[in-house]
Formats: sequence, structure tokens, C-alpha cells
Amino acid sequence: MNSAHRSLTRRLVPLSAAVALALVPVAGCSFTGDSDDTKAPAVPTPAPQAAAMCRALHKELPDAVNGLKRGTAEPASDYTAVWGDPAVQLRCGVPRPEAMVSKTDSAEVNGVEWLPEKRKDGYRFTTVLRRAYVEVTVPGKYSPEINPLLDLARAVKKTVPKGVA
Repeated sequence: MNSAHRSLTRRLVPLSAAVALALVPVAGCSFTGDSDDTKAPAVPTPAPQAAAMCRALHKELPDAVNGLKRGTAEPASDYTAVWGDPAVQLRCGVPRPEAMVSKTDSAEVNGVEWLPEKRKDGYRFTTVLRRAYVEVTVPGKYSPEINPLLDLARAVKKTVPKGVA
């Protein structure tokens, strides 16, 4: 190996080590957006009127959904809830789903209309024709994925009035 090659190697090794070390903190971060891989539901930031409905909904949510015990969402929030593992996740006060622009088919479950969206592993359901958007993500493990909505409909009807968000 000639001296020019050794000199280049000495400069590149520290540089590549610095880049690798800079990426380590990023690799340890978790994304809690609407990714299919998320472990914890991202906490929405609803408008004040929707926030009041979401807090009321949170108080009415059942202890069990589809036979799954309620857990504690991390971070804890009045706008999120989880049941089981993998978790059925509820988020209240989410923005209007983009799919509402192109899809018009909804499913009525115990008096609440939901927009179903197929995901990588399961479904995401979002209320339609309610004053706040409530989103429920159900892993494919709990097929048929619509079953958790049966247990959530009463609380949604009681706290989130019909209307347009």
C-alpha cells in the first residue's frame, strides 16, 4: 500500500465513523405518526370544540374492546386510547382523512358511520358525519377488524354529535 492510499484511508475511516455515530441517535427514535409500524398512537392536536368532545369520549370509553383489556397509551392523553397487544388504537380529534376525498363508501356500525381504509396489517376506521373525527386502527390479528367498533359506537354516539367536522 502506498503512502497516498494510507493517507486517504486514515481520512475516510474517521469520517465514516463520525457519520455512523451521528446516525445512531436517529436509529433509536420511534415515529408515532400514522405509519403501519407505529407502537404508540400519535397524540392529535384537535381544535378546542373537538378537544372538548374528545375529552368527553375518553371518559366514556369501555374497559374492554372486542374482549381486549384497555391499556395506557404512551404518552398518556385524553385524545388516545389502546386495547390489547398488538393494540387496537383510538385517536380523537384527528384531521379529516385524505381518503374522504376519493372514497364515499362508509360502514354503519351501531349507529356510527365509519370510513374503512385497508392498511398493511389491518384497517383504519374514521368516523364520518360527526363533529370530530375519531380514528380507530385495528391490527389484522383481530379479523374481522370491524368488531372493535361494536364496543366503541355507544361512547362515540354519546359524546361526538352528528354533524360535519
